[in-house]
Amino acid sequence: MLGCVDDAPRTPSAVASRVPPDGRLVLAATPIGDVGDVPPRLRHLLETADVVAAEDTRRLHRLAAALGIRLSGRVVSYHEHNEAQRAGELVAAAGAGQVVLVVSDAGMPSISDPGLRAVRAAVEAGVDVDVVPGPSAVLTALALSGLATHRFCFEGFLPRKPGERRRALAALGAEPRTMVFFEAPHRLAVCLEAMTDAFGAARPAAVCREMTKTYQEVLRRPLGELAAWAAGSKVLGEVTVVVAGRPPAEPDEADLDALVASVRQRVSAGQRLKDAVAEVAGPLGLSKRQIYDIVTRDTHTDR
Repeated sequence: MLGCVDDAPRTPSAVASRVPPDGRLVLAATPIGDVGDVPPRLRHLLETADVVAAEDTRRLHRLAAALGIRLSGRVVSYHEHNEAQRAGELVAAAGAGQVVLVVSDAGMPSISDPGLRAVRAAVEAGVDVDVVPGPSAVLTALALSGLATHRFCFEGFLPRKPGERRRALAALGAEPRTMVFFEAPHRLAVCLEAMTDAFGAARPAAVCREMTKTYQEVLRRPLGELAAWAAGSKVLGEVTVVVAGRPPAEPDEADLDALVASVRQRVSAGQRLKDAVAEVAGPLGLSKRQIYDIVTRDTHTDR
């Protein structure tokens, strides 16, 4: 009947929840420190999944014990050394109608952890892929850093070899976005020294250590000071480094006059002022606001 209304009560959970397919591959984020950050969906899946693939099965069992739950499904290892082989097995199980849960030691699988191969294999095989959002060291560190969050990039772990690390950082020299890195505690001093060489000692940065754990520590200082601190300290625990992007370049007066003239020429040819400023300033990494303000100020003055 047209205009028929369903009078059944609708709770917020009933409206928000969806019924996932039976056979599927599920990537689930695990706590990066505080076990209290486990989302309800992860708890449920740990208890009910047919297969649980864990980066470290011992850590998985410790997590289950801390939650006071029992793993009813088959537990298998899924790490960087068997990822290529195991991915096909996991997708085959999901394709056969089983719920296959993939978890890493901490954070979201496939983000600097195994998981990507399984997702790609599942997509290729037409198997449903689901996700349980949760804790993320990348976003947690970014929020804690106090640096710009509107644009950022995640660079994972830097290369271990000095030459490769130096080249990787040199390639990021002009990166304007806030950068997030993972690093092992025993390599932190070398990492920060290399960043200081690449980005300059005054570049703002933050070292976030043991996030959400008892001894959480966040140091917000210029790179040069952080490098000196790390060189004289014994750093322990999980570490995430956040570095500010390159600030907009400050052109000298002659260059600025030429840029403003270029903008005016484009506007005279019919281009919108905003677009003209973006085309002139953007490729040079200059402040669009600065050039825009000068053009509009001089225009008003001429009148």
